[in-house]
Amino acid sequence: MFKFKKENKENILNKEKAENKQNKSKVEKELLESVDKLNFTLSKNNVLELAELLGNRKQLLIRNLMTGIAKGIGIGIGFTVLTAILLIILQKIVTLNIPVIGDYIADIVEIVQSSR
Repeated sequence: MFKFKKENKENILNKEKAENKQNKSKVEKELLESVDKLNFTLSKNNVLELAELLGNRKQLLIRNLMTGIAKGIGIGIGFTVLTAILLIILQKIVTLNIPVIGDYIADIVEIVQSSR
């Protein structure tokens, strides 16, 4: 009777060890997956390059200057294109001879054309 209890306890301990191993392997797999996701995210977002850039003030200044110049030129070109499109649309509306709107838009177009 005593042997049966001892064998039973050993079986229970062996089962618990096996379950612990399975749990550890699951935790290890989840941890490895999390590390892989973190590695992918960091490489995707160029975090290391950003950290290097922040360490070098000269490169940071040059990059920000070039970015500002590019944004300024882009805004200027974009505003010019949108204004030209708006003027073309307004001129088309004027040619439709809508009584109230046509006169108002004609005045706006004349003001814009006289300022060129």
